[in-house]
Amino acid sequence: MEVEKMDENEWKYHGEGNQSLVVSHCQRCVVLRFLKSPPNQNKTPEEILHHLQNIVDFGKHVMKQFFGENYVHHGEIIQLPLDFVRQLCLKIQPERPECRCDKDMDTLSGYAMCLPNLTRLQTFRFAEHRPILCIEIKPKCGFIPFSSHVSQEIKHKVCRYCMHQHLKVANGKWKRPSKYCPLDLFSGNKQRMHFALKSLLQEAQNNLKIFKNGELIYGCKDDQDCVSDWNELARHLKPFFFPSNGLVSGPHCTRTIVKELIHVITMALLSGTDTCRAGDMKTVPISQGRSYCEASAFNKELVRNGKHKLESSGLPRGCVLYKTLQAQMLDMLDIEGLYPLYNRVEQYLEEFPEERSTLQIDGPYNEAFYEKLLDLSLEDDGTVAFALTKVQQYRIAMTAKDCSIMIALSPCLQDECSEQRPVVLTSKSRFTFSVSVLDLDLKPYESIPHQYKLDGEIVNYYLKNVQAKEDPVMSNLFKENEDCTLVLHKV
Repeated sequence: MEVEKMDENEWKYHGEGNQSLVVSHCQRCVVLRFLKSPPNQNKTPEEILHHLQNIVDFGKHVMKQFFGENYVHHGEIIQLPLDFVRQLCLKIQPERPECRCDKDMDTLSGYAMCLPNLTRLQTFRFAEHRPILCIEIKPKCGFIPFSSHVSQEIKHKVCRYCMHQHLKVANGKWKRPSKYCPLDLFSGNKQRMHFALKSLLQEAQNNLKIFKNGELIYGCKDDQDCVSDWNELARHLKPFFFPSNGLVSGPHCTRTIVKELIHVITMALLSGTDTCRAGDMKTVPISQGRSYCEASAFNKELVRNGKHKLESSGLPRGCVLYKTLQAQMLDMLDIEGLYPLYNRVEQYLEEFPEERSTLQIDGPYNEAFYEKLLDLSLEDDGTVAFALTKVQQYRIAMTAKDCSIMIALSPCLQDECSEQRPVVLTSKSRFTFSVSVLDLDLKPYESIPHQYKLDGEIVNYYLKNVQAKEDPVMSNLFKENEDCTLVLHKV
């Protein structure tokens, strides 16, 4: 791709996170990712290059080992003409949200990451000229902490996401809590998964977005009118799911299309499209304990209907949710058990600051770094090495808890489908699809104290303002299933 020969007007603002800004090309299925920095804190070109190289290496040598070849797209670093970068920055600046403009796009180094545009990604070339639907889901943490270091019993019963919702509403981030619970999505039970996905569609927050041909058509609106938005979404999706236009319009049409969409997402999430060795993940712990959250709206509905048994079908070992959960569960100690180990590493670094590079806290993220993550021992021998291993595993887990899953779908004809092409069927259509994982930058070492403080705030707010007001019957929810066992698979 010869970026220097492209007019900057062919690129458009795509989105951004805390550390980077992304633009996508209007015709080609690629994006450019630029680092951001606060005003007057510009890094040198060498520092930018090193930072970007760390991101690429981490995806290539670490996260690809957890998720597999087909799921992770680490990209490559390219150098662009500075004039092109400056003109591009001026073009997209008016499109950026005001809350993101406190940091400037790097226009001095010329370095950027070139990545596939996962809203348009197609594994099979024959479908590239066809319309493409893409669903982006940020599933969040899919398990209840099983660590003995947990000090508040509520953390063994209610998941982090459901507790955090109440604090976010209180702080004004959202107007109302979502009914989505990650444990329902990660359950593998289709009824629970359908409920979770419907809840995401009702309150997308920043956990669900839908794109059509690369353009955002549904997502993150806190004041959304669910009915009118679903009708608009159904209008966009109808040609995908009912191409013959045989379905009448109206509420029934909308409900039917949304149901078809949820079915397609569920089947794609449960599919295994990567057969590499990373799919087995025999080195990562699996919890055989509590597979539900007492705060889940699905669970509460069961109780209201007089049912007290919650089924968890389990996830197929090759599917993206299984792999995501495996990586998340490297958080074996919970932040409460991890924080003292972080302090041990910090104390060591205060005495021997020159050892920071030797400990690989800031990289390089190579195969040696990955190999150290496979030590699942929980017996603390008091060493810095043990503490550092648990800290690095926690950072991987936090990365997996905040990643996004992209499901790209394109219609295909029956004679185009084969065993080599993953296909999902609906009542009137069939789609070939690809599943990818993004937002896989390693969480900063320095963020651990913040996570410890936030965990306390979330739990304390929930205990004080939510649990005390809950219906007493919920406290006895599924009491017979409260045991929690950790099983380690042999390598």
